Amino acid sequence: MRHDVLADVMSAIKNGDFVGKRTALTPASATVREVLRIFQSAGYIGEFELIDDRRGGKFKISLLGAVNNCGVIKPRFAVKADEYEKWERRYLPASGFGLLIVSTSKGIMTHNDARAKHIGGKLLAYVY
Repeated sequence: MRHDVLADVMSAIKNGDFVGKRTALTPASATVREVLRIFQSAGYIGEFELIDDRRGGKFKISLLGAVNNCGVIKPRFAVKADEYEKWERRYLPASGFGLLIVSTSKGIMTHNDARAKHIGGKLLAYVY
């Protein structure tokens, strides 16, 4: 029984990239789909597709070997629009390197997009 699907996906991506695999199979959810879209647009992963196994589905993710580290942020810290720099220092190795994934009232987006729109939210994950 899975308790944190997003953490399972992050582990599969990180471990698959580390050992040199080309694909990873992960559980599916709407949140995972949005996070994978962000990863894909940033160039961390390739294409991904939903495979219907009649039990909730799975994503087949094409790995590019571009992920150094990724993970979920627990607990899901609330962040204000002017606090992103503090969380960048905590979770990312350098300013401007990597992404924080934030769940906002306008949807799931990167911390750079949220900062530009001047909205806060809850931290979900990081990748670099």
